Amino acid sequence: MARRKSKAKQEEEFFQGLAGMAMLGGIAATYSLTKSWSASLVVGVLGVVCVVMLMISIQRKRTERLKRSGIAQIDKMDGFQFEHYLGHLFRSQGYKAEVTRAAGDFGADLILTKGEKRIVVQAKRYSKNVGLKAVQEVQSARAHYRANGAWVVTNSNFTAQAYELAKSNNVRLISRDELVEMLLQMKEKMLTSKKTNTNAKTSA
Repeated sequence: MARRKSKAKQEEEFFQGLAGMAMLGGIAATYSLTKSWSASLVVGVLGVVCVVMLMISIQRKRTERLKRSGIAQIDKMDGFQFEHYLGHLFRSQGYKAEVTRAAGDFGADLILTKGEKRIVVQAKRYSKNVGLKAVQEVQSARAHYRANGAWVVTNSNFTAQAYELAKSNNVRLISRDELVEMLLQMKEKMLTSKKTNTNAKTSA
């Protein structure tokens, strides 16, 4: 079964299609107005150049965004470090986060609580896509820990089978793109808090 494409891959394919349409559309429109193939080709090439420049600009912004998120450091972590880092991340979102024992965790690496919510989390620091086994394990952990939510979090992505099983079992899958968003939000909160504390000390 095919794997679900990442947001970056979807954007890349979109811009490739856009470049093709810009070239063909520019050539067709210019030729219909000027009846000149040379002018049409120039306009078509210019359209492609504009799309390529836009792609480069977006890629630069994406690269800077990933750098700010710290995802590259997470990619170098081992599983134990990743679990504890996720605990820190979810605490910044207002959860009480408990990292379970490395052995005998019954499919849950973290247990999150907030009000009436009790969520079991399986952390997968992978270099490849996460399969349906992780979904099966966290679903079992939900029953064992009497939780009302089950999540799988990865720095990578998930297979289509994992997405399908998660949908039918109401398991939330947090892939690389969403994890990056969470990391950026956490860093923004930390920066805002730091500025607030600095201003408070200055005013005192």
